[in-house]
Amino acid sequence: MANNVLPLRAGEVVRVYVVARRWSAAGAGGTAGVFWTALATLIVERVLDSLAVVLMLAVLVLIVPVPTFLQVAALAVLAIDVAGIAVLVALVAAPARCARLIERLSARWPRVRQRALGIFETFVRGLDGIRAPAHALPILVWTAIVWVIPASAASMMLLAMNLGLPWIAGWAVLAFVGLGISIPSAPGYVGVFHAAAALAVGLFGVAQAAAVGYALVFHASQILPVIALGWLYLLREQLSLGEAARARPS
Repeated sequence: MANNVLPLRAGEVVRVYVVARRWSAAGAGGTAGVFWTALATLIVERVLDSLAVVLMLAVLVLIVPVPTFLQVAALAVLAIDVAGIAVLVALVAAPARCARLIERLSARWPRVRQRALGIFETFVRGLDGIRAPAHALPILVWTAIVWVIPASAASMMLLAMNLGLPWIAGWAVLAFVGLGISIPSAPGYVGVFHAAAALAVGLFGVAQAAAVGYALVFHASQILPVIALGWLYLLREQLSLGEAARARPS
């Protein structure tokens, strides 16, 4: 909900803050420390999501003529993902070495070193989930489920609007939109979402007017229920959206 009403994907900060706030209230530690632990789990999720989008685009390239600029964008996202995975693997495999590296880099500033090591310790704690081999399969299964559901929604909307497109069109919409909204933009991804969805269905021969109509209706079906549910949960958390959006670890 916060991503839908705040610019520049500020909802990601809100999400981490809400999780840290609730976790801290449950006795897991101070909000500041838990903030960095929750942030680590968010980064893992974002890396998995980016890899899913790149994988979908790679499959689509073999089936439909994906525009060159999207292929280039996918390669750029893949390069960022590879770098992110390399850093996460280093943190998971050799946290002690990474801590020593931080100590050497900040040796001249004792206060900075102490704070950096504290942040590092709580951040690495958030990677415990991917460190355990038993968690690998559940992580992959839940990632697949998280993407199958919106792909099904995109396909159902194509069916509801009687566009008569194959099931792969729903995945094309999801991949294009996923890549487009990965870049911080206006609240609710207005404009970016519509352009990506219209471009996706346009590849299957849908006229521009019908493609834009589909994008508008599909966007509304995704954003309005989320905003309504988000406000209800915001009230349940007894939290101000402005307070969460301005939240920073102390």
